[in-house]
Amino acid sequence: MSEDLAALLPGKSNAEGATRRTALKAALGVGYAAAAAPLMAQTAIRTPSDGLTVGEVMIDVNGFKMPAYRAAPAGKTGLPVVLVCSEIFGVHEYIADTARRFARAGYLAIAPELFVRQGDAQSYGEIGKLIAEVVSKVPDAQVMGDLDATVKWAAANGGDAGKLGITGFCWGGRQVWLYSAHNPAVKAGVAWYGRLVGAASPLSPKHPLDVAGQINGPVLGLYGGADTGIPLDTVDKMKAALAAGNAAAKASSFVVYPEAPHAFHADYRPSFRKEPAEDGWKRALAWFKQHGVA
Repeated sequence: MSEDLAALLPGKSNAEGATRRTALKAALGVGYAAAAAPLMAQTAIRTPSDGLTVGEVMIDVNGFKMPAYRAAPAGKTGLPVVLVCSEIFGVHEYIADTARRFARAGYLAIAPELFVRQGDAQSYGEIGKLIAEVVSKVPDAQVMGDLDATVKWAAANGGDAGKLGITGFCWGGRQVWLYSAHNPAVKAGVAWYGRLVGAASPLSPKHPLDVAGQINGPVLGLYGGADTGIPLDTVDKMKAALAAGNAAAKASSFVVYPEAPHAFHADYRPSFRKEPAEDGWKRALAWFKQHGVA
């Protein structure tokens, strides 16, 4: 993959793009969360933060301080919790905005920076290098531990860990399936076009298909029929594995939008498709409510 992320910052060189990202961080006052290497502000949805408590927090993970973006209704406690897992680009403004959308729906939404130990995902201008130098070096076990620590932080900061949901996009969508199998407290998950199959490796010993039958909370999979990176036959394999699994697996469901490509919810990218994105969002909120994350 050689897509140049700097090309998504019209008229900017890599150095100028980095300067722009730094300026965005300062202007928006949300720390790293505003740094969006692939940001196209003219198309991105902007969710206001009035009435919300938003911004960067630091989460302790066995002595390591992991940054995360938090959004929640101001002054409220006992809130249902939604973990938001990012794409490969990390917690940039689109992910922060998604967290604010959940907060406006009454949730404590937290998006942890799950690549931070391996590198700064937002400093890369080329997808191939980003994957090779950062994303591919992140162990699934590390992600599970970081998400566990995020839940613990949420429980101590206004969240009700008994009402726990998780959602994620692309790379983060895959983590939704894995975390639902990892944590018995997960009530429900919503996976947006997360990869379902793959070869086992030391860092990724299992994939969603391998754990489908043992998930703890039903997962709603939102996928694109025109997604060239996730063949529909893998969706069919996942459906079969879920149907043969436990009660939560059997309660899981898929929605495939026939004409939608990969990343159809990413409103800052050319892949954005308004109707599937809006329909998926409504389904996600309804799914969480149906399964006790509300």
